Amino acid sequence: MTVMDTRDVPRLLFVHAHPDDESLATGLALAHHSRAGHEVHVLTATLGEEGEVIPPELAHLAADRDDTLGPHRREELRAAMAALGVRHRVLGEGPAAGVLSRYRDSGMVGSPSASNPRAWVNADPQEAAALVRAVVEEIAPDVVVTYDAQGGYSHPDHIQVHRIVCAALAGMSTPPALFAAVTPRTWAQEDRAWVRDHPELRGAWTVPAPTDPYPPSVVDDALVTHAVIDPDALADQVAALREHVTQVTVGDGVYALSNDIAARLSGREGYALLDPRTGALRPAAPAGPARLGLLDVE
Repeated sequence: MTVMDTRDVPRLLFVHAHPDDESLATGLALAHHSRAGHEVHVLTATLGEEGEVIPPELAHLAADRDDTLGPHRREELRAAMAALGVRHRVLGEGPAAGVLSRYRDSGMVGSPSASNPRAWVNADPQEAAALVRAVVEEIAPDVVVTYDAQGGYSHPDHIQVHRIVCAALAGMSTPPALFAAVTPRTWAQEDRAWVRDHPELRGAWTVPAPTDPYPPSVVDDALVTHAVIDPDALADQVAALREHVTQVTVGDGVYALSNDIAARLSGREGYALLDPRTGALRPAAPAGPARLGLLDVE
C-alpha cells in the first residue's frame, strides 16, 4: 500500500473569530477544497461566548445567565467541521490542561464584555501574532483566508483577526498567499433580489429592502480576484450551518442569524488577495473573470 505524503497535498488555513463564522463566510470554500481532497484547516480565535442564543430552550447558556455558551459552541464547531471534513483548532487551547481557549469573545463595541482583560480585542498584538504565526508555520499552508480590514461587517473581533493575521504573516520571510472573504456587489444585488422574489419567506423571515445598506465586505466587482462557485458543495455548507444551532437558522436556500433577516445560500463565494503588510486588498488583474478556487495564485 502506498501512503501519500500529506506535504504533497495542497493546504489551506481559514482564520475566524468565532464558531459559525467559518461556515457562514467561507463554508463553501471549505467544502469545495475538502471535497477536492485538499488539506483544510480552521483556526478560531474565541469560543463566541457573547453570542445571542436563538433557541429559547438554550437561552440559559448565554453570558448573562449560565455563561456556558463558549463550551457549547465549541462542540457545535466540532460537529460543523466534521460535516465539512476539515481540521480545526482554537487559538491557544490546551485540552490536556483543560484550557478551551486563550481569548474570550469581546462582544460589540461599548459592551461590558469588551473591557474583559481576556477579550480578544484586548489581546497583546505581539503575543497574538506569535500564536497565529506558530500555527501557520506548523501547518505551512499554501493560502491563508481571513477577513478584510472592516472585518466583514465591522465586528471588533473580526477586525482584530484581520489585524493579527496580517501581523503574523508580515513577520514571515516567505508568507503564504493571503485572502479576504468578500462579495462582489453584483452578486449581493442578485442575492437580495432572489430573496425578494420568494414571497414564501415573508412572515417567518425579514426580507431586506433594496435600499438597505450592504456590509463592508460587499465590494466592487473589480476588487474580487478569485471565486469559489460550486453548487454541489452547498449541501456540505448547509450541513455545517445546521450544526451551529445557537447562532443560525437554516431554511430552504436561505439562512438567518438572530435578527431573522433572510440571506441567500447561493453556492458561490468571492475572495480578494490581501497585502499582509498594509492589510489592504491587492488590485485585481486588469482584465478577465475571477479565478476559481483559492490555490490559483500568482
